[in-house]
Amino acid sequence: MKKISRNQLMVRKYIKETIEIVIGCLLMAAGTSLFLLPNQLSSGGFAGISTIVYYLFGLPLGTTMLILNIPLMILTIIRVGKETAIKGIIGTIVLSVFIDILEKFGALTEDRLLACIYGGILIGLGTAIVLKANASTGGTDLLTYIICSYKPHYRASNLIVIIDIAIVVLNVIFFREIEIGLYSAIAIYLSGKMIDVVFEGIYFTKTMFIVSSKYKEIAQEIGQKLDRGSTAVYAKGMYTREKKMMLWCVASRGEVAKIKQIAQEIDPRSFIVISSAREVWGKGFK
Repeated sequence: MKKISRNQLMVRKYIKETIEIVIGCLLMAAGTSLFLLPNQLSSGGFAGISTIVYYLFGLPLGTTMLILNIPLMILTIIRVGKETAIKGIIGTIVLSVFIDILEKFGALTEDRLLACIYGGILIGLGTAIVLKANASTGGTDLLTYIICSYKPHYRASNLIVIIDIAIVVLNVIFFREIEIGLYSAIAIYLSGKMIDVVFEGIYFTKTMFIVSSKYKEIAQEIGQKLDRGSTAVYAKGMYTREKKMMLWCVASRGEVAKIKQIAQEIDPRSFIVISSAREVWGKGFK
């Protein structure tokens, strides 16, 4: 078998990331041009400012976004690095072109509720795909990179939220309609949730801690009935000063009720704590 060189792997990686950037930008442009923009809604960021310019002067949304991003791209190259800037430039240009093309098709719906739902979902999905390609589409992403390069103790997520809120407020003031802000907030929230779904998956898992003197029987029953492993951890009750064994088990949502039932049937006095696990990697999971 022919060995693939490091350069070939890098080329494949860049091609794959470029395709992901294009697909992500296309989804973001569809959410913006076909749903949010025709209904005067905003997803925050430079798209929100460009929406105001679009209705004020009639300038194309994508072109306005590109112009606004040029100073940020220059600062990003200086402060953050060329690799981040190059991917940001590609994402920004591709997104701007797609937005201007799809803008000509008009709105798919004039119902603002439907527009904010589908627009937010498409923008969130597209943004997640672009982020997975280690890229950005400019706007608040690049702005936060630059701010954090000067003030490293600032949290990027907080900055993005603050900037998006400020821009949505500007949209409300310009259009003089509070509903625009309310619907835009729904779009931004759905966009964020879609990013979480793409990065974390839809198969949420639970972590279970079971304190019981009959931990061996409980662990054995969990293994036999659910084919799910568990780990015994030494613990000490600080109130009773007693040394105990605690079972630690990671399970899917559908298995939680069954494990609770097993533990309570074997030991009605068992102490059970259930919490959410953001991500689980290993046998039986990812």
